Amino acid sequence: MKLTTKGRYAVTAILDLALHETQGPTALADISTRQGISLSYLEQLFAKMRRSNLVTSIRGPGGGYKLSRAKSEITVVDIVDSVNESMNVTKCEGKGGCDHGEMCLTHELWNDLSEQINLYLRSISVQDLINRPEILSLSAKQDQRALNHVASIAISERI
Repeated sequence: MKLTTKGRYAVTAILDLALHETQGPTALADISTRQGISLSYLEQLFAKMRRSNLVTSIRGPGGGYKLSRAKSEITVVDIVDSVNESMNVTKCEGKGGCDHGEMCLTHELWNDLSEQINLYLRSISVQDLINRPEILSLSAKQDQRALNHVASIAISERI
């Protein structure tokens, strides 16, 4: 199994969105600044997550995105699935044709591992992640870094 950048960034972006939901809709530009993910990439991910009903877009001034469901109802698997990411570790993606069209000797081992990974990630909600003190601490540091970045831009524009 290889969780690609797409899956990792989707989980990171949803977590950032959830951490800032008390401030109203979150602009993708803010997530981009805090997480170092390109705005165009976030737009692609959020289009997929919107189609999967994980997020809702709010138009107009002060608009952005918000979660469509409670943080406790969104699991890591929901997020990864929404961006069409596979959590299957079999060479044949679970289809059984891994050894010249036949099932390989280790197919069941890797298939069982895929199921365990899926069960584990299905058991973790966005709320579970937010409840972790280390995530709250990292988020606070990212917020401060983003504020410092905005302030330095404002100062350089006055010069």
